[in-house]
Amino acid sequence: MTMSEETEQPLNLDIPDHLEYSDEHVWVDRSGELAILGITEYAADQLGELVFVDLPEPGSRVEAGDEIVELESSKAVQPMISPVAGVIKYVNRDVSDDPSVINGDPYGEGWILKVELDDDEPDLLTAEEYAKVIR
Repeated sequence: MTMSEETEQPLNLDIPDHLEYSDEHVWVDRSGELAILGITEYAADQLGELVFVDLPEPGSRVEAGDEIVELESSKAVQPMISPVAGVIKYVNRDVSDDPSVINGDPYGEGWILKVELDDDEPDLLTAEEYAKVIR
C-alpha cells in the first residue's frame, strides 16, 4: 500500500506492541497457530471509509509481496500487499459484508486473513520500527 507522503501524520494512532508490521501498512499476529493479517490504523485512516473489500479464496497460496486483497474507499483503490508467504486458511467475510468494520476496529474485528505460514521467517517490523515509518 502506498500512502501519500504529503499528508499530515497523526501522532495518536494505535500501534499494538504485540503485533509485527510491514512497510506496506499490514499488521501480522504470529502468536497463534495461524498468522492473522490486517491493515494498520494508519492505512485505514489514509484510505478513509472503506466501501468494498475483495478477498481471495481460502486455500489460495500467497507469496510475500503479492497483492492479495483489494481495498476500495471513496478516496482510492489500494491493494493489500502480503508481507508473508503461506496458504490462506480463512478470510473474514464480515469485512466483505461491512468494510467499515476495518475502519472501526482494524486490530480486532477488522482482521482480514488467516494464513498458515511457510517456515521462512518474514521480514517484519516491530511496533517501534513501524512507528518511525509513519511519523
